[in-house]
Amino acid sequence: MSNNTKLHKDAMRVLKQTSRTFFIPINTLNPTLKSTVGSAYLCMRAIDEIEDHETLDSNLKQHLLLTTAELLKQPFNVEAYEQLLKPYESLLPEVTLRLGDWLAVCPDEIRDKVKESTSIMAKGMAKWVEKDWIVKTKEDLDEYTYYVAGLVGVMLSDIWKWYNNTETDYDLAIGYGRGLQAVNMLRNQDEDAERGVQFLPEGWTRNDMFQYAAANLDMADEYIKSINTRSILLFCKIPLALAKKTLKTLKSGNEKMSRTEVEDTVDEIINN
Repeated sequence: MSNNTKLHKDAMRVLKQTSRTFFIPINTLNPTLKSTVGSAYLCMRAIDEIEDHETLDSNLKQHLLLTTAELLKQPFNVEAYEQLLKPYESLLPEVTLRLGDWLAVCPDEIRDKVKESTSIMAKGMAKWVEKDWIVKTKEDLDEYTYYVAGLVGVMLSDIWKWYNNTETDYDLAIGYGRGLQAVNMLRNQDEDAERGVQFLPEGWTRNDMFQYAAANLDMADEYIKSINTRSILLFCKIPLALAKKTLKTLKSGNEKMSRTEVEDTVDEIINN
C-alpha cells in the first residue's frame, strides 16, 4: 500500500471515529471531494480538540492554538508542530497529533485555503478560551459561532468554488455553519453548564436560542439553492436535515434523534 493510500485510509478511519454525523455526508462525495472535505474537516477538528480539552489549562490552550495558527500561515512545518505538542501527546487525540497528515491529504491547489480558514479558527478559539467562553450579547454569540462553525461554511464554499466553480454566498455559508452549531449548543446545554459554560446571551431564554438556530437554518436553506452539483447538494442537505430534525426533537422535550431516525433521514435524502 502506498503511503498516500494509507494516509487516505487513516483519514477516513479517524473521521469516522471523531464524527459519525459528518462521516456520513463526506462518504457520499466523489473521491476528490471526499479527500478534500475530509482533510479540511480533520484539520478543524484537530484544533477543536485543543479548545474543548477537559484537562489542559487555559493558558496552555491559548499557547497551542496561537502557535498553530502562526504555523498554518506559512508552509506547514510538521516538525515544529510535533515539537509543540510533544509534552502533551499522551493527553491529545490522534486527530490533533496528526494535523500535518491531514494537510498532506488535501489537494495542493486548495490546501492554502484550508490552512487559512483553520488558522483564523485557531486564533478565534484562543480568544474565546481567554474569555472563558462568556457570551454576554448576541454579537458575542455571532462572533463565537463564526469562529467555531461559520468558518466551516466559508471553507466549504472555497472548496466548491475550486472544485467546479460553484458560486455560493459567504454570508449564507456562515449562517449554515452557525445554524448547525446553534443546534449543537441547544443539545449540549446541560453538559456545557456542568463545565461552567453558558452560551446564552444575557437576558435570553432557551426559546431565544431556538429562534436563533431556526433563523440561521433558514439561511442554510438559501445557501443550498445556488448549488446544482448533486453530490455537493447531498453533502449539504444531510447535516441540514439532521439539524432541523434535532431542533424539532429538542423542542418536543427529547434529548436527541434515535439512530433509526438518523438513518431514515439520510436514506430519504440520498434516495430522493
